[in-house]
Amino acid sequence: MKPSDQYLRIVEWSKEDRCYIGRCPALFAGGVHGSDERKVYRELCRAVEEWVAIYHEDGEPLPRATAGRKYSGNFVLRIEPELHRRLAIEALKTGTSLNQHVERLLTDKVKQKS
Repeated sequence: MKPSDQYLRIVEWSKEDRCYIGRCPALFAGGVHGSDERKVYRELCRAVEEWVAIYHEDGEPLPRATAGRKYSGNFVLRIEPELHRRLAIEALKTGTSLNQHVERLLTDKVKQKS
């Protein structure tokens, strides 16, 4: 496995830009773009290789790997107390726990973006 294989690459259609955008958020800001999804992915892979080389040349440690990463299903979210109160009340109204309620809201939001 090459060091660059440790990083998640994302290629998705941008309605706003009307083209494919390729990104590797763990390594660099911005990305590559074009009208051909496969070409964008190939260019993104080249960019990832180049950024890994830059880190090595500069003697900098590579960022934490993102590909194949395991997730526990737990994370801490800090929110304003008023939002916490409103979410807790909504959860009570729906007869669910706060965790279940927020998970449903987040799931619905993510599905809308897909």
